[in-house]
Amino acid sequence: MKHILSEALELDTSGQKRFLDSACADDADLRAEVDLLLAHRVETDGDLMEQCAADVSLLRLDTDDANDFTTRNRVGPYRILHEIGRGGMGAVYLAERDDEHYRQRVAIKLIKPGLGGDVIRRRFRNETQILAELSHANIARLFDAGETTDGQPYLVMEYVEGSPINQYCNDNQLSIEQRLNLFCTVCAALQYAHQHLVIHRDIKPGNILVTSDGGPKIVDFGIAKLLEQGADLTATAMPFMTPQYASPEQLRGESVTTATDVYSLGVVLYELLSGRLPYRFKSRVPHEIAKAICDDDPERPSVAIAGLNGEKPQVSKRRKRLHPDLDNIVLMAMRKEP
Repeated sequence: MKHILSEALELDTSGQKRFLDSACADDADLRAEVDLLLAHRVETDGDLMEQCAADVSLLRLDTDDANDFTTRNRVGPYRILHEIGRGGMGAVYLAERDDEHYRQRVAIKLIKPGLGGDVIRRRFRNETQILAELSHANIARLFDAGETTDGQPYLVMEYVEGSPINQYCNDNQLSIEQRLNLFCTVCAALQYAHQHLVIHRDIKPGNILVTSDGGPKIVDFGIAKLLEQGADLTATAMPFMTPQYASPEQLRGESVTTATDVYSLGVVLYELLSGRLPYRFKSRVPHEIAKAICDDDPERPSVAIAGLNGEKPQVSKRRKRLHPDLDNIVLMAMRKEP
C-alpha cells in the first residue's frame, strides 16, 4: 500500500483517480485505505508513513482471525455470543458474564493480534484510562479490561442497545422541542467529558444511541485523547474519524480541541433539524468530502429542510418551528475557524 500512496501523492486529483483505478483494480478495501490517507494529506515522510500505515491497517481486520476468536468462546468470566461491530482498533462482540457472581450482558472490544505493536497497545491502555475516569449516566461505562491468555488486549464495556439518535428521532416523529431536549442531554454528557479533559473526536449519530426508555448514551470514546497527556492530537497521526461529521481542522490535519466535538455536534443538530447532512457531496470519495467541508458554506437548516422533496406532514410541521436562532446556533457551531 505504501508505494501506491507515495505515487498517488505525486499526482493531481484527476491523475490520482486514474492511477488508483488501475493500481487498486478490484481491491475496494485497499482503495478505501489509500483514499482515507489522501484525504488527510499525508506527507511522504518515512516515520509518518510508517505510523499512518500502521493506523490504517487496523481498518482491515481479517475475518478468519475474528472467527478464530469467537470459537474460543470465552474471555475470562465472559462468554462470547456473537460479533456486533468493527471499528478502527478492533472487533466488538456481544458477551455475557455467566459465572457464579452474576449475569450481565456486555460489549467486549478487542484489538486484532499483531497490529500496530507497542503504539497501538499504548493507545489501547489510554482508552482504558479514559473510560475508567468517565462516570456519567449518558456515557457508556467501562466495566473491566485486560489481556487474553495469548496477549490480546480487551475492554469490557456497557452494552448499549439502542438506535442512532437521528433514526430514533425520525422513527418516533419527534417534534423540534423533543429533538432539542434530547440533544441538550447529549451536550451535557459531552461537556462532562470535556471537563475531564477528554475529547471524543468522532461524534456522529451512530455514536449517540437512544435506548428504549428515550435516554441517549454516547459510546466509543476509543479514539479520544487526554488533553493533559500532551499527546499529538493531529488527524494525520491518527486518522480515525467519520469524514461527513469531521471538522475542517481534523480534515486538514491540524490540532484537535474540544471545539472539534462542538463542530461535530453542530452537524448532528443540523441533521436532526433539517433531515439531511449540511453539505452536498459530489461523490463519497474522502478527499471530495473533505474539500466540501473545508471550503463550502452550508445552507441554513431552515432552508435545507424547505428543499426536501416529498415533504411529509411531520417535516412540514418541523420546518414551521425552526426559529432563526436555531439556524444561528448550528452555523456558529459549524464555523470553519475552531
